[in-house]
Amino acid sequence: MKHRIFTALVAASLLAACTTVDPYTGEQQTAKATKGAIGGAFIGALVGALTNTSDGNQTQRNALIGAGIGALAGAGIGQYMDNQEAVLRAKLEGTGVGVTRVGDEIILNMPGNVTFDTDSDAIKSGFYDVLSSVTLVFEEYKQTYIDVLGHTDSTGSDAHNEDLSQRRAGSVANYFSSQGVLYDRMMVRGFGERMPIASNETPQGRQQNRRVEIRIAPYTDGA
Repeated sequence: MKHRIFTALVAASLLAACTTVDPYTGEQQTAKATKGAIGGAFIGALVGALTNTSDGNQTQRNALIGAGIGALAGAGIGQYMDNQEAVLRAKLEGTGVGVTRVGDEIILNMPGNVTFDTDSDAIKSGFYDVLSSVTLVFEEYKQTYIDVLGHTDSTGSDAHNEDLSQRRAGSVANYFSSQGVLYDRMMVRGFGERMPIASNETPQGRQQNRRVEIRIAPYTDGA
């Protein structure tokens, strides 16, 4: 828990150094072009840290301990996450899924238009291969926590959006679990419309806000 709060608080100072790649072209985006998206990721990380209860974090930790998976330590943490990031970027190039690095955490942005049909929590059949690729990375790099966070735009009622975002996050987490990822290793939460990364006043902005984020954080001795 302390690790995640620390990561969120220092994310602002790391903003200029954050790297993100265009999910379709694989090219590095400029700081100006990515500032809004990374800023949204920072806000998401902060709220996620502050709302992630110690009990939930302990459940994830206990799952890894029970599976006989040891914690990362020292300089090996950064290298471990570097290697995992590189594999994810290679597997997700051209899929529409964005990969962002913030400190020792990796954030995958899965846009709603490529993941779900409108107002549905059923994963599109064409997206299963993408999720399967991510699952293989999770199984190779087991020393991480996985937060699956659902988000919507502001269309519809607060209650509907909250429920839809939770169900969509649950659908993604359930798929990962069906492929062998420990369910208790994951934190699953829906934020509804509360965490926009773009303006809800335009169709393009609303499309960006409809997403599932996968936050991957290292399992360390202190977290």
